[in-house]
Amino acid sequence: MIRQVKIEGGEIRGIPAADPRVTAFKGVPFAAPPVGENRWRAPQPVIPWEGVKECYTFAPISMQHIPGLDLNNIYSREWNVDPSIPMSEDCLYLNVWTPAKTPDEKLPVLVWFFGGGLREGNTAEMEFDGERIARRGVVVVTVNYRLNVFGFFAHPQLTKEQPDAPANFGHLDQQAGIKWAIRNIAAFGGDPTNITIGGQSAGGGSVVAQLTSPQNVGLFQKAIIMSGMSVSLYNQRPLMDNSFEAIQKRGVEFFDYLGVKTLEEARKIDEVTLRDKCEAFGGFWGTANDGVFQVGNSSENLQAGRRMDVPLMIGNTSSEFKRGCGAKTLEELKKVAEGFGDKADEFMKIVGTDPVKAEEITAVNGVQIAVRALKRNDEKNGIKSPIYYYVFDPEIPGWDNPGTFHSSDLWFFFETLAKCWRPFVGKHYDLARQMCNSWAYFFKNGDPNGNDANGEPMPEWRPFTTAEPNTMRWGDAPEPFVYEPDAITQFLVDDYCAKIK
Repeated sequence: MIRQVKIEGGEIRGIPAADPRVTAFKGVPFAAPPVGENRWRAPQPVIPWEGVKECYTFAPISMQHIPGLDLNNIYSREWNVDPSIPMSEDCLYLNVWTPAKTPDEKLPVLVWFFGGGLREGNTAEMEFDGERIARRGVVVVTVNYRLNVFGFFAHPQLTKEQPDAPANFGHLDQQAGIKWAIRNIAAFGGDPTNITIGGQSAGGGSVVAQLTSPQNVGLFQKAIIMSGMSVSLYNQRPLMDNSFEAIQKRGVEFFDYLGVKTLEEARKIDEVTLRDKCEAFGGFWGTANDGVFQVGNSSENLQAGRRMDVPLMIGNTSSEFKRGCGAKTLEELKKVAEGFGDKADEFMKIVGTDPVKAEEITAVNGVQIAVRALKRNDEKNGIKSPIYYYVFDPEIPGWDNPGTFHSSDLWFFFETLAKCWRPFVGKHYDLARQMCNSWAYFFKNGDPNGNDANGEPMPEWRPFTTAEPNTMRWGDAPEPFVYEPDAITQFLVDDYCAKIK
């Protein structure tokens, strides 16, 4: 087994995973600490070290609220369980799991971005243990990145100081993780020309941002977007103005709140104070259209074909992101219809005039609409790479009867059910095995099909197309089916595609 490697910065030593045929390298530096003058800068080259660095434990998580305190929150019960977990602004570390015996094996590589709304989350969460995927012949890399005010802050002074990287520092951290893998992963037995990036929730949104960044052409070969893309339904408007000018304006207001006038002053504020002041300010910073890393809106760029033409796996859980038009009266329903312009009568014909029934009819999943629109737009724009679409829909056990809640599929794709408190049984472990198998095949060749552990072919998962919307339903067992759209779904897809330019 590969237990010690030489990478940028120096030599590192890993530790045998629970399965000693896999080596885990935890807390590997991939950039200089983003502290002091490096706060709000693109990740800088890693600082070399002397001797052999023992990478046996996870590095501190990114600055965020203390996890695990609110036991009424399902995520605090599920995996954000440790209030004492180390936390630091010095957080640019990644983790590698490799099954390789020698560096020349050229195994496929997964580079993973965690979710959490770009405000929380970390690579040390229990569900992200890469061992089970690595056992299938994949090198797994999980990348930590800066969050919220540390990772996505914007201010006119920053734009003037560093026009080549004025914002999106968390995404630049992710990008640096991909580039690190290209330069270093061969030492772990990985193939730098066969990289899949993946993420869930805000991590999935991050994958969309990476897919559509003009800086990233050729950096990776496949991508997975889990519960991380959607479309605006029923002409809903964002809660705040997210133009770059507006984001920078909030940055100016935050400096006023802090009582500072310059970047130099702000960079001297200690990390805990800055975190807590951000929470008190009510500020949230996310992906910004800075004209450099992100040019335009990432979701619109994805739909318009301004992205890398690579195979995609996209999916959602059956319980998440499902909402209707929100009308409670006939007047409100007609107001929703007016938002569709000359298609208002068509909308009303589909949903009727009873607001209660209309809410039931219009309750759709935004990810499903986005996938259908994306495939149609891909076909129009000449993008040939396949899309594999799934819906996660098994019975999830537990006293809280949670349904297939947002993020519940992570336990299954990483095959880490044994770490969860929920009373999973045989059917769940069988499903997780097959889901993880499909991932591994996708990492290898962009096609999730292959044999199960017993040598028998798994149910065929065919690409999603407009003519044949093939879908893998991960229920209590894998179930391929053709997900034909109902009238409201077809209407929404038609309307959205007509607006994309």
